[in-house]
Amino acid sequence: MPPPLDTAAVRRWCALGLESLRACSARMDAINVFPVADGDTGTNLCLTFEAAVAALPPGDTATGNTATEEAATEEATAAEVLRVMARAALLGARGNSGTILAEYLRGMAQGLTDGTDSGGDGQALARALRCGASAAYAAVAHPVEGTMLTVAAAAADAAEAGGDPAAAAHEALAATPGRLAALARAGVVDAGGLGLTALLTALWAALGQPVPEEPATGAAGATTGTSGAAAGASVTGCPVPAPGAAAPPADGSPQAPFPPQFEVMYLLEAENPKAVGALRARLDPLGDSLVIGGGEGLWSVHIHVADAGAAVEAGLAAGRPYRIRITHLPTDGHGTKEGTEAGTEERSRDGSGDDTGGGSVWGARGAVREEAVEPTAPGPAGRGRAVVAVVPGEGLAALCRQAGAGVLQVSEAARRDALVAAVRATGAAEVALLPNDTELHPVAARAADAVRAAGIRCAVIPTRAAVQGLAALAVHQPDRRFDEDVVTMTSAAGATRYGEVTVAERQSWTTAGVCQAGDVLGLVEGDVALIGNETVRVATDVLARMLAAGGELVTLVLGADAPDGLAAALEHHVRSCHLAVDTVVYEGRQQEAQLLIGVE
Repeated sequence: MPPPLDTAAVRRWCALGLESLRACSARMDAINVFPVADGDTGTNLCLTFEAAVAALPPGDTATGNTATEEAATEEATAAEVLRVMARAALLGARGNSGTILAEYLRGMAQGLTDGTDSGGDGQALARALRCGASAAYAAVAHPVEGTMLTVAAAAADAAEAGGDPAAAAHEALAATPGRLAALARAGVVDAGGLGLTALLTALWAALGQPVPEEPATGAAGATTGTSGAAAGASVTGCPVPAPGAAAPPADGSPQAPFPPQFEVMYLLEAENPKAVGALRARLDPLGDSLVIGGGEGLWSVHIHVADAGAAVEAGLAAGRPYRIRITHLPTDGHGTKEGTEAGTEERSRDGSGDDTGGGSVWGARGAVREEAVEPTAPGPAGRGRAVVAVVPGEGLAALCRQAGAGVLQVSEAARRDALVAAVRATGAAEVALLPNDTELHPVAARAADAVRAAGIRCAVIPTRAAVQGLAALAVHQPDRRFDEDVVTMTSAAGATRYGEVTVAERQSWTTAGVCQAGDVLGLVEGDVALIGNETVRVATDVLARMLAAGGELVTLVLGADAPDGLAAALEHHVRSCHLAVDTVVYEGRQQEAQLLIGVE
């Protein structure tokens, strides 16, 4: 019968597992070729497990102090300890492998919770490993065999059969090159699988069981083995891939419309699991390596994408993303990153943040390192960074030019070549695109893809209205790292609600009923909310609706046909009903709408 998995065993596992991961971290980094050869799997697994161990309730995590371990056992069950570890791992998860490991720990805790007791019966280990494997598979949008998922499943199968899960993990690890073409071409075993094998071997040793002594041989001479007694969890003998052996992440994973350039990670506060399901569906077509784990209102999101802004925008639609981390993925095929971690853009829990201007409550957190950005293909010898904004009026165009942006009128932007020409005309190596219209997003995405092929680093900020573009432009800082700038601009745009007042050209059905030609229409977030016959009254009602959810700054952009006194009436309304809200007014001179409204 398998030995019991109790609190003392979990604590011993933490000490042995951490020691083992640290011992083979560099080796894991060296053989990391899937899904991206970015050389950080070992580092990510170590940092994630370290975060989990650091959150342990007070007690001795070292072996040999039986009295202390027994006292700790009385205070907290194994399931409770694992739950604490899982949440800490979720908060501290790094990379694709770290996110999967956090979910594996959560599944283990659930397996013990669902059992007849807290871990003392003989089937506790089997339940924990099976639930851990199931949770890890469920977190990955498109599970690929020949990875740490395969190792997890093999260990669970062995435990349920009363066998040795550590030996099964070693065998599964050695077989990974035969199940994943990228590994076979590089002549290595899976890096994440190696890390999980180290942890499972440490767990088996923590339970007082003999660990595998004979190395299991994989393809291309890849071997795994163990050494030492207390360090019996150590796994060694994996070869380092030759330069250029990295393979593209095409094995078993659907391809994104554009090659992924960024790793995007963030924590998400979302109480409704349906919103998380919708987020998964929205993110899936944007890229690959999608992993979403967590529960009880807190989730960890990881994806590789071409458009980092779109990934963050999807999170804003599902809940409140924070601790946003964007890393530039390698494109040179040598397993070394072109960029370094982009730092973190975090919205604080109390809604406060560093003052970045424009009324935004988003602020940069953490240290930021310099990054040397190399073009992905031969292209123009551009320097610096630029913003290109699509605008509906001459007044807005002048305003954006004053802020240093290149501008393109809406009437011209529908042609892909026009956007491409505007980006190239900046002469910049890095460009942020502000489409400022939902219908222009596909056009902007295609234009961005075209200029990337020419060596220009381009990101589309998913602005849906001109006022969102103004909010994004207000926080733009060209001396900031590009990835960080993209996140900040996307966050500012997403935090801006938008409305519009226009005149109906003909009879039509709307979400607010039937309108006649000449009626004044009030739109909120793109939908008709009000139908009236007087511009000031409709505009005031639209603004009141938008401020009902709160706000700090109101932006009014007057159209060419805006009636006299409109801005003064709305400013008076804000001063009378919302004392803490500021108002700014611009002459946009757009033809299509009498008024554009933004609330940040």
